[in-house]
Amino acid sequence: MPITVSIVEDNHGTRDTLVELIGRTSKLSCLGVYHSGEEAIAAIPFQTPDVALVDINLPGMNGIELVAKLKAATPQLQVLILTSYEESRLIFDALRAGASGYLLKKDIPTELVPSIEVVHGGGAPMSVQIARQVVDYFHKIPEPASDMQMLTKREQEVLELLARGFLYKEIGEQLGVSLPTVKYHLRQIYEKLHVQTRTEAAMIFLRRK
Repeated sequence: MPITVSIVEDNHGTRDTLVELIGRTSKLSCLGVYHSGEEAIAAIPFQTPDVALVDINLPGMNGIELVAKLKAATPQLQVLILTSYEESRLIFDALRAGASGYLLKKDIPTELVPSIEVVHGGGAPMSVQIARQVVDYFHKIPEPASDMQMLTKREQEVLELLARGFLYKEIGEQLGVSLPTVKYHLRQIYEKLHVQTRTEAAMIFLRRK
């Protein structure tokens, strides 16, 4: 079955490019295209796509607000942010809202399809410049030892593999456990570290190193 995708983008040219790229591969299927956050929040929770592509700079409700509303309505939805901005504040606001990946629009022609596949598989794709900013930012912030010390040895092993970019299935294969067991450990990790996404959890691990 193809990965189903919804697009939220107000720029006509970018929308056309996204639809064209998705239409070129049988791996993906476009369920809907929306010009605003208001249109998207009224439809996407009922369509239940696998992945939503969301522009940050939307008219009215901005992309970060939309991500938070979409994740509240459909927690299983994976959101990939598309933007021209490299501002740290926007990056972290989007991740805190529940986005799982962050792709610069200039990278769309070459990186869109693989990024959708990665985020659907449990990964956290980011343009190189964005990933560098995230790592640099978190390396400057000391992590209280107490949160990490609350993790069991197995949870720390799962978190390390998560931070190294392994998908959920690959983590299970590395540790010799089932996918439901991996997801159980991840829920425990998120709760103990007070985070909501794999990206936030991975960054906590990275800044501890």
